Amino acid sequence: MSITRHDSNQRMSQLVVHGNTAYLAGQVADDFNADITTQTQQVLAKVESLLATAGSDKDHILSATIIIKDMAQFGEMNAVWDAWVADSGKPARAAIQADMAAPNILVEICVIAAVK
Repeated sequence: MSITRHDSNQRMSQLVVHGNTAYLAGQVADDFNADITTQTQQVLAKVESLLATAGSDKDHILSATIIIKDMAQFGEMNAVWDAWVADSGKPARAAIQADMAAPNILVEICVIAAVK
């Protein structure tokens, strides 16, 4: 089975497709100065774009890992997630609080999805 890597640099690829499975690197917002709602919206837009590149979509997400900087903002992030995933198959999901690579990153999302 082939492995296809997209948007690679010396350290990582944003998307790796192996067989009928797509693996996305952790996605973060474009605007680190935005609030958690906007950052979550931006992250999910990136996830959708990468899934489309892989030949997949949010209905085919198998698993999602959400890393959040501050659990006090969990409800705000969940409101965006719930609206985004509302009509889709609900993936297995984990959410953890952690220090981020940059101080203004509020949320990072990693997903694994089936390719259609």
